[in-house]
Amino acid sequence: MEPGTIKNLEGCGALVYCTQTQRYLFLLRNGARHSGSWGLVGGKVESGETVATALIREIREEMGGTIVDLKLIPIEKFTADNQTFVYHTFLITVDEEFAPVLNDEHRGYCWVPLEDHPKPLHPGVWRTFNFQSVIKKLKTVEQFKHQLLEQNL
Repeated sequence: MEPGTIKNLEGCGALVYCTQTQRYLFLLRNGARHSGSWGLVGGKVESGETVATALIREIREEMGGTIVDLKLIPIEKFTADNQTFVYHTFLITVDEEFAPVLNDEHRGYCWVPLEDHPKPLHPGVWRTFNFQSVIKKLKTVEQFKHQLLEQNL
C-alpha cells in the first residue's frame, strides 16, 4: 500500500430472530472498543473471504457453533461518507432460541423483542435501528414468519 492511501475495510453482522418466541438475540460487547454496548454477531471480512463466509466464520467464533439451514436476509448496507468502510447487516431466523457459547469478544447475551432492545446499543447498531426502512423490513419478516408458524408451514 502506498503512503497516504486509505485502506478500505468491510464488515458484516447479523441480527438473529427466533420465530417461536418472536425475540432477537443481542450480544454484550467486551474489550476495548464499545465495551458494555449491545450489538450483533459479526466482524471484519478478512482478505480472500466473501461477506457470507466471513459471517459464517464470525458466528462460529463468537457464538461457538453454526446455525443449521442458514439463510441470510439482507437488511442494510452501510457505506461511510469517505467510502473507506462498508458494513453489511443481515437477518437470520431460527426456530428456537439457543444459548450461544461466547468467546472473549462478548460477556453476555439476551433474547428480547425488538422494541425492548437492551441499552446502550453499539453505535453502528443504534444507527441501523434509527432507519425506519430497516425497522419496517424487520417487522415484515416477523409477520411473515409468524404467519408461517401459525399455519405450520
